[in-house]
Amino acid sequence: MISITEKTLQDLQFPTVLETISTICNTDIGKQKALEITPFKDKETLMQALMQTSEYVSSFQNNNAIPNHGFDAITHEIKFLAIEDSFLEVGSFRKIATISSTVNFLLSFLRKFEDYYPNINARANQVELTKEIITMVDEVVDKYGEIKDNASPDLLNIRRSMNAVRGKVNQSFGTALTQYNSLGYLDDIKESFVQNRRVLAVLAMYRRKVKGSILGSSKTGSIAYIEPEATLQYSRELSNLEYEEKEEITRILKQLSNYIRPYLPLLIKYQDFLSDIDVIAAKAKYANKINGILPTITEERRLYFRDAFHPILYLNNKQKNEITHPQTIELSQESRIIVISGPNAGGKTISLKTVGLLQLMLQSGMLIPVHERSETFLFDRILTDIGDNQSIENHLSTYSYRLKNMNYFLKKCNRKTMFLIDEFGTGSDPELGGALAEIFLEEFYHREAFGIITTHYSNLKILANELPFATNANMLFDEKSLEPMYKLALGQAGSSFTFEVALKNGIPFSLINRAKKKIEVGKVRFDKTIATLQKERSKMEKTSQTLKEEETKAREEGKKMETINVKIKQKLESYQELYDSNQKTIYIGQKIEDISEKYFNNKNKKELLGEFLKIIEIENSKRKKATTKESKALIEKKKEVIQEVTVQVEEIRKEKKEKKLKVVVEKPKPVLKVGDRVRMFDGKAVGTIDSIEKNKATVNYGVFTSKVSLEALEFVEAGKK
Repeated sequence: MISITEKTLQDLQFPTVLETISTICNTDIGKQKALEITPFKDKETLMQALMQTSEYVSSFQNNNAIPNHGFDAITHEIKFLAIEDSFLEVGSFRKIATISSTVNFLLSFLRKFEDYYPNINARANQVELTKEIITMVDEVVDKYGEIKDNASPDLLNIRRSMNAVRGKVNQSFGTALTQYNSLGYLDDIKESFVQNRRVLAVLAMYRRKVKGSILGSSKTGSIAYIEPEATLQYSRELSNLEYEEKEEITRILKQLSNYIRPYLPLLIKYQDFLSDIDVIAAKAKYANKINGILPTITEERRLYFRDAFHPILYLNNKQKNEITHPQTIELSQESRIIVISGPNAGGKTISLKTVGLLQLMLQSGMLIPVHERSETFLFDRILTDIGDNQSIENHLSTYSYRLKNMNYFLKKCNRKTMFLIDEFGTGSDPELGGALAEIFLEEFYHREAFGIITTHYSNLKILANELPFATNANMLFDEKSLEPMYKLALGQAGSSFTFEVALKNGIPFSLINRAKKKIEVGKVRFDKTIATLQKERSKMEKTSQTLKEEETKAREEGKKMETINVKIKQKLESYQELYDSNQKTIYIGQKIEDISEKYFNNKNKKELLGEFLKIIEIENSKRKKATTKESKALIEKKKEVIQEVTVQVEEIRKEKKEKKLKVVVEKPKPVLKVGDRVRMFDGKAVGTIDSIEKNKATVNYGVFTSKVSLEALEFVEAGKK
């Protein structure tokens, strides 16, 4: 049986995920239910919850989207109906009818599209579809939440009487108003309302002259509000009828409450069903936000999360437009424990929390942000020891608390457990704490538990290297800038880069050297070796990434070249076919030319026909009998090829023409001097240059002279015009 403690949920920030899902819910009951989500106790219920969420996600993409399932809570109405002889108000019945209508519509939809939503429909099948509640309410209450006139015969008669009396009230009041207004007894406002009754606004000096009941006066006392005597009689009758109406409505509501009361268990189911759908919808919308999917759930003891994102970090970074780095983590029977080492702020804790939180979410019926080829199995327990857990209430130090936690781990740890420990062994003397941590790790290992721990202790890194089914891992760092790359690399321990990071942060080199002398030489050498290996791994990782990118580019280019080659081959084949066809036509044409010449000379028709038949038989012997479809296709293909060739020939001719136009031999321009015969480029008159000043020449045309720019003149040879 699956059992995960509240501490684990808190350590892995599971409540933060629930709060996000809660805000997505439409109803208050749904919001509360979302906050109360916990990991499922059995696999069957869990798998159904996962499939329901997955089906709802699929509804966002298909044409048969799940209809609206929002509702007004009827918790208050359910409580009242549970009390014997109690009755509900009119508005409550309208809410009950609306929730019944929503459920009925949703049930009908899910039954119609059962193939699309089998698991959601399985939940819907637990609820009865009935229209009796809606019918009962609709007979009494209208769509505006008011009691209908025909809710009972007595109510109908009462309301008819009330309408008649109201008419008399208005008529009698109108008569009194006209009478006293003509006598000048009324104020300018003429009338008003007091205690919800229509009254005359009588000037104080005439109040004794108006027959009726004084119901009040203005603040200044200048106006008395009087209900006319005739109207008063009808008002009393109307009050009696209103009382009777109220009594009849109470009787009808009690009767309707008694009719609805047997359906109380069903109404509870209705509200529960709609709030469950609300939570499923919220989980589906959250899955959409984080790109969540349902990985394969296996019976085999294997956890493989490929390209896994921490959902909380992913959403936070998305808001800030920052990159979130995915991690790929694998635990199996042959690699049960991963020991992650490396410098602080490199992403060790996030990697550990990512695995734990995603496993928790999955076991609580949520889809998770991993690659579709990911898979995992279900753990009975997830044990966590993350962060500084000083217990002030119990007067425990961090280390004491952690030892108490380890004791709990030792009691519960087995082959169906996953443990996650951050900064394993810290809080005490490094030598002694490290030794105890080593023993704990060995114990967890022998119990075949799956686990991930982060540490700086060298002895734990060595132990992970020695144990056959445990492995080291490190968070990659850039060897030059010592900046984290936020990428987990399995198979090798990581250096803490203690001295390198200290040097980068401005600690004097002399102090770092003194610190190095304080510790064992072997330890420094070991850490240095790890650091060197880690740097090499980082280089290899970068090189591998570059090679992958180059390989992808090369593949794309190769595909492009293949496509081009295929097209070229197809064109060459088409051109070859056209060429062969044309050659054949030329050959037949020559044969016919020879026969024609023969016939011209000998005029022998018999020989002419024989030669023609011979040519036709030879050609027909080469042909294969094609179907009508093939013949049409062949004709179309020929047309296409001819058209294509014609277009290309036209283009070639056009290019040649353009080249000819471009190739114009420019003659060297002669240098003009005084006495030369010239004319303007766009003119016909020829003149002689008399003088040249700067870039302008004075040209004599005989009758007149003109100053013209040298560039606008061309030389005219003697004897030419």
